[in-house]
Amino acid sequence: MPNFSGIWTVTQQMQAKGASTWPATPGAPTIGTATAGTSACASVTFSAPACAGYPASVTGYRVISTPGCFTNTGASSPIVVTGLTIGTSYTFKAQATNASGYGALSAASNSITATTATSAVYRTPGTYTWVAPTGVTSVAAVAVGGGGGTVNSTLSTYTCAGGGGGGELRYRNNMAVTAGSSYTVIVGAGGAGGAASSSPASTDGAQSSFTANSTSVTANGGSRGVQYVYTGGAGGSGGSGDGGGNGGQGGTADGSAPRPGGGGGAGGYAGAGGRGGFGDGGSSSYSNGVAGTGGAGGGGRGGTGSSPASTRGGGTALGGQGTSGAGATYCVSLFTAGGAGSANITGFTCTCEASGGGGGAIRCNPPYTQPYSGKGGAGGVRIVWCVSGLRGTPSFPSTNVGAP
Repeated sequence: MPNFSGIWTVTQQMQAKGASTWPATPGAPTIGTATAGTSACASVTFSAPACAGYPASVTGYRVISTPGCFTNTGASSPIVVTGLTIGTSYTFKAQATNASGYGALSAASNSITATTATSAVYRTPGTYTWVAPTGVTSVAAVAVGGGGGTVNSTLSTYTCAGGGGGGELRYRNNMAVTAGSSYTVIVGAGGAGGAASSSPASTDGAQSSFTANSTSVTANGGSRGVQYVYTGGAGGSGGSGDGGGNGGQGGTADGSAPRPGGGGGAGGYAGAGGRGGFGDGGSSSYSNGVAGTGGAGGGGRGGTGSSPASTRGGGTALGGQGTSGAGATYCVSLFTAGGAGSANITGFTCTCEASGGGGGAIRCNPPYTQPYSGKGGAGGVRIVWCVSGLRGTPSFPSTNVGAP
């Protein structure tokens, strides 16, 4: 202990050091990984120092960037450092602190380049708010309507239906927005696969849209497959935008067999979705789905004599125009949809991005279930912009609209 003057004697200092109670800052943390965020920031991980110093309790950490000395503090790993300059490369070091102060700096992290988001994707049905980022005054947007539903038969009666129509795709470029303002995004749900005992047996797909200051892009959903009448649902059409394509017609059912029709494919960037295959009593080519055009989804396969179930139409990816989806064929598994369109855009896959395929009718007699259960695919909306020189001016169908 110090004497009454507050000054430590040499003996007291030596006693404190020997008892490990001499004030000491923590050792250096072990640096982990720096990961660039999408808003001019980075998340930096690290682990605690081997020596906590004295008092032996680390109370927090600090992370510092090089260059710029951008700094943030926190109680534990990771720590997010904000305010970075877009396009600049940074490394980071971490420090621990206790009651005695900050200790030694860690080694430098890996290098990251600061970036920011230049697109927003919505694929779950619902209503959302998108806020225009700082510096953004113009965007491009694409919307796909929900696919129409069709019968999910639960009775051992001839209650077959045509396939649901595919959702429409529309895009609009050069949409004026105001930085910091909020705008409404709506993602349309796929039509329900109704039970055979219900009326109506299924529902239409819903509209998807994005509304900016003075303009909107809208994509209508596909119509439901009609029960008993056996007519395939019409593909979505009549929306607003600079371009895009209608959804594919749902396949017509053969009520006498009965064989259900396949779902229509979602519309493309420069053409219509593929028509769903006709349901018939044999395995002719008319039971196969039709390929999409202009990056559209392919149609689902209709039911045949040996395989009465049909399949959903293919959706369309939101990353710009690419390859058109193939129609589902007689050789395809009963549970496989028509091919997803536009799946060749870097960073976008049909698994996570394909939207708007029409529902395929399922087997009518006897009762039969499959994963799709007659439900149409959900729609989707994607907004793309240029900020701080990143991406370049976007323009659908294929200019500067790919990932990220």
